[in-house]
Amino acid sequence: MAVTPALTLWILGAGVVAGAFGATLGLGGGIFLVPLLHLALGFPIAVAAAISLTTVIATSSSVSAGRTGQHLINLRLGMLLEVATAAGSLGGGITAQLLSETTVRRLFAVVMVIIAATMLRTLNQRNTLADASASPGLLGGRYNDAQSGGMVTYQVRRLPLALTASFIAGNVSSLLGIGGGVIKVPVLTAWCGVPLRAAAATSAFMIGVTATAGAVIYYCNGQLVPALAAAAVLGVQAGSWAGLRLGERASTMSLKLVMAGVMLVVAVLMIVRRNG
Repeated sequence: MAVTPALTLWILGAGVVAGAFGATLGLGGGIFLVPLLHLALGFPIAVAAAISLTTVIATSSSVSAGRTGQHLINLRLGMLLEVATAAGSLGGGITAQLLSETTVRRLFAVVMVIIAATMLRTLNQRNTLADASASPGLLGGRYNDAQSGGMVTYQVRRLPLALTASFIAGNVSSLLGIGGGVIKVPVLTAWCGVPLRAAAATSAFMIGVTATAGAVIYYCNGQLVPALAAAAVLGVQAGSWAGLRLGERASTMSLKLVMAGVMLVVAVLMIVRRNG
């Protein structure tokens, strides 16, 4: 694949947008980058996924550093879920070598629609305890919420569901190159009692490890273009900085609406391409 200055600039710009989405929503940015590389620039979907996974690693590093000291990242919960996620990620990287592009695009679209519907269903849901001084339990947490101006406390529910979703997220992450946050964040928010901001920050912390496990498989199969991946990573680092600031100011409802809207648009684009 020829690496030209124009192509490098295109990917750099795409990385900026992907990084902003990834840092704001805890998704890793791949839900934007993979369709752009595949649909707009004509990259094979496996190559697009490989490049995207490298940006997921960069997004995770930026967000984890940017959230330090805010107590949004739930380290105890994140490390537990990452065990299941990494196992799923390794399997997804292997599965990606066995499926056709049409099958992967169809799966991408279906995942996006399901997660978007879940986010819309929980627009008004707030996963915080009425008494902020109450115990968060073994895996829960508390943090100072910039939107409400006070301390909020939450408890983690349905841990087996969270572990199962994390395994699936790891598999889908490596298979589609989108970052497991697109599954983990909605599941943690909708059914496991974790507020969106905490779920997004914890997911962003985890997705770097997840993406690394899958990226190794693509690299070994010669599907990762280092020069283009480097351009995408630089763009993501710049976009992540902007996304962190945006996420601090935006309301939870607006973040959910943006997340759902982006996913539905991506799903439609993938379906149109598949039928075109």
